[in-house]
Amino acid sequence: MDQPFPPTKHTIGAVAPPPSLSIIFPKSYPIIGSNRLQWTTQILQSSPSATFTLHHLFGHRQIFTAKPVNVQHMLKIHFFNYQKGPFFISILFDFLGNGIFNVDGESWKFHKQVSSHEFNTKFLRKFVQTVDTELHDRLIPMFSDAASDKTVLDLQDILQRFAFDNVCKISFGFDLGCLLPSLPQAQFAGAFEDATYISSERFRSFLSIAWKIKRFFNIGSEKRLKIAISQVCDFAKKIVREKKQELADKFSLESVDLLSRFLSSGHSDENFATDIVISFILAGRDTTSAALTWFFWLIYKNPEVEKKFSKKLRRNLICQCLRKLKTWFTHMLLFASA
Repeated sequence: MDQPFPPTKHTIGAVAPPPSLSIIFPKSYPIIGSNRLQWTTQILQSSPSATFTLHHLFGHRQIFTAKPVNVQHMLKIHFFNYQKGPFFISILFDFLGNGIFNVDGESWKFHKQVSSHEFNTKFLRKFVQTVDTELHDRLIPMFSDAASDKTVLDLQDILQRFAFDNVCKISFGFDLGCLLPSLPQAQFAGAFEDATYISSERFRSFLSIAWKIKRFFNIGSEKRLKIAISQVCDFAKKIVREKKQELADKFSLESVDLLSRFLSSGHSDENFATDIVISFILAGRDTTSAALTWFFWLIYKNPEVEKKFSKKLRRNLICQCLRKLKTWFTHMLLFASA
C-alpha cells in the first residue's frame, strides 16, 4: 500500500528524486518563453514517486506532487500540519484578504464553521435548482444551436461562463448573464479573471521582490491587478450594502444565496462578507469549468466510453419518461374517478 511522506519539513525535503534519477528529468528551467505547466507535468510523469522538489534561488523551494495519497495526506488527514504560511498569504492578500483560502489556524477554523453552518439542505436544494435552470435555459440551447448551425464554440470559455453565472447567483444572488446568446463580457467577470491570473503570476515570478517593486511603483501587471481588484471589491461591496439595506428594511432576507445567509446570521461586517464571498466565487468558478472541460476532452478522446455514456443516458431518459407517463396516467384516473 502506498504511504504518504511524513509531515515533517526535514522529510519533505527528501522527496526530491535521487541524483541517479536526475537524467530522466528535463535539463532546462522554463524561465522565459516556456510552458512551466507542461515542464512540471513532464517531471511528475517521469518521477517514480510522482513527487519532486524544485529548488529556487536564495533557499526557496516548492514541492510538486501528483500522487493521490500525498494529496489526501496534506489536504485531509493531516491538513493542519500544512499551513499556508506568510509567503503564500502575502501573495494573495491583496485579492483574497482574510478569506478562507488565505488564512491559517483559528481563523481558518472559524471560516469553516461559519461556512459549514450555511450549507444546509435548503441551500443545497437551491444550488441544484440554480444549476438546473442555467443548464436548461442557456447551456443546452446554446449547444443545440451550435450543433444545428455547425458553429465552432470555445468550449472552455463557454463552460467558464456557465460556472461563473452559477457561482455568482449562488454567492451573490446576482445574475451576470455571461452565458446569454450574445456572450457579453461583464466588467466584474473580466476584472475577476484579471485579478485571478495576475495574482497567480506572482507565484511564478522568478524573484518575489520583482512583483513587490512593481506594486510599490504601481506599474505593469501590478497596476492592472490593483485596478482589477478595485473593480471586484467595489462590485462585491455594492451588493453587500444593498443586501444589508434590504435586511434593515425587511428584518429578514427572502433570498437564500450565500451572502444573504451570512448577513442574516449576524455576520454583517462588510470586509468579512466581501472576502468570504470572493473566496467562494474563486472556489466554484475555475474548478468547475476546468473539470467539465477536461471531462469533455476525455470523452472525445475515448469514443468507446462516449458510447457507454450515450447508452446509459438513453436508458435513463426512457425510465424517466415512463415514470412521468405513469404519474400522468395515475392523475388522469384519479381525476376521472372524482
